[in-house]
Amino acid sequence: QVQLVESGGGLVQPGGSLRLSCAASGFLLDYYAIGWFRQAPGKEREGVSCISTFDGSRYYADSVKGRFTISRDNAKSTVYLQMGSLKPEDTAVYYCAAARRGVEDLCGMRRVDYWGQGTQVTVSS
Repeated sequence: QVQLVESGGGLVQPGGSLRLSCAASGFLLDYYAIGWFRQAPGKEREGVSCISTFDGSRYYADSVKGRFTISRDNAKSTVYLQMGSLKPEDTAVYYCAAARRGVEDLCGMRRVDYWGQGTQVTVSS
């Protein structure tokens, strides 16, 4: 059974940090891209950051460049999203997703094979 399980969401003050984790199971990560998406109320889901488990290539949305860092631990089948300098506009449900394609195809949602259930991130004072 394929699963992507997110954890690490919560409430944080503006300027603060959070680390999200996405644990994958039920499929081999080789040649997959895994990434993070977010959806705020009333807005479309957007790709935030994606990473290739094959060559480590990364994609970041312009809105998070310099503030968020994506990383992977292939031995643990886990992908992390370290979020810093958080802003209220980062508030959203964050989803993990995977596709057997490149990082830009995944983050551009041209193909998504698996989705996680989502974790809420709220940035507020």
